[in-house]
Amino acid sequence: MAPDLLGSTLVRVLDGRRISGRIVEVEAYVGPEDTACHASKGRTPRNEVMFGEAGHAYVYFTYGMHWMLNVVTEREGYPAAVLIRALEPLEGIDDMRRLRGAVTDRDLARGPARLCQALAIDRAWNGTDLVRGDGLFIERGKRPLGDDVVASPRIGIDYSADCDREAPWRFTVNGSPHVSRPPARGAQKERRLSSMRRRTRERSMPSGSKPMGPRPPL
Repeated sequence: MAPDLLGSTLVRVLDGRRISGRIVEVEAYVGPEDTACHASKGRTPRNEVMFGEAGHAYVYFTYGMHWMLNVVTEREGYPAAVLIRALEPLEGIDDMRRLRGAVTDRDLARGPARLCQALAIDRAWNGTDLVRGDGLFIERGKRPLGDDVVASPRIGIDYSADCDREAPWRFTVNGSPHVSRPPARGAQKERRLSSMRRRTRERSMPSGSKPMGPRPPL
């Protein structure tokens, strides 16, 4: 699901005006077995939304100062979400500038905390339906394919197990100047990700269950 969000448009309606950006960077966090995932510590009031219906926003506060926006992606009861890490600004750039302060346009939404500030996203949006909502939602866009998508290890998860730190579950639009950090040379391209996606699906299924069919895009 994570790479399928690339190219989609994240929209925030603020005072009747659209503020939006093209999603160019995401990270997947997959279930209690993923030691980088909040759900690895069990179900809590903070991560309750992760256990709910796919397509809803999971917004949390971190480092005592930053909000982070995630999209819940799996069936109810199984906690998995995709962190939206960076946007290419499209609409409402003047509003973004006002909300972000004295930064370059390139840095308006280049990072998960920055994009939440640029779109005025906070805990009030936790649990919002991003498919059918009208104040914060995701619109379908043109998904990049092939070598236009790069997979690399996730950022800032030094606390997790070695296998999870190395998992290529960060996805970026190749060459975008708006990603928070360029992937290291040698990162995997989209055409080599099919086996990784299969392992991810298998990891998220209880023992004895069968794979689900393709998930429709948001």
